[in-house]
Amino acid sequence: MPDNILFLLFASAFVWLGALTFFFIRLLTHYNSLSKGVSQKSLKSILEDLLKDVDLNKKDIEYLKSYASKIDKQGSLHVQKIGLLRFNPFKDTGGDQSFILSLIDGNNSGVIISALYSRSGTRWYAKKVIEGQGSEYELSDEEKQVLKDAVTLN
Repeated sequence: MPDNILFLLFASAFVWLGALTFFFIRLLTHYNSLSKGVSQKSLKSILEDLLKDVDLNKKDIEYLKSYASKIDKQGSLHVQKIGLLRFNPFKDTGGDQSFILSLIDGNNSGVIISALYSRSGTRWYAKKVIEGQGSEYELSDEEKQVLKDAVTLN
């Protein structure tokens, strides 16, 4: 019996040493992969450098988020939606020489430019648009249609 117990003790010690060796080799491999390409630095200094880099990256990401938000707000103020309609308002002139052009931003505000062509000349009109509605002057049916087309198609 004592031989069996001794054998079991040696076998369990051998298994225990094998498991410890396995985990030690994994730990050593992981440590070597962390410190690969770094000369004469301890793991502590490497990890401290990494934490400094993470802090710098967080600051950069916050700056980029605020900058992207600023650009997004400014971008809504640029012309984004364009509508165009050519038509003939007078029966005595030929062709669709007259037109209505709407230039609208992301907030559906902007300008509608109308050009009415006649034999005596071309008349130009501009009307301010705020949030999809004519602000100072009533929009004609054609201007409303061009505005609607610009807002819905773009």
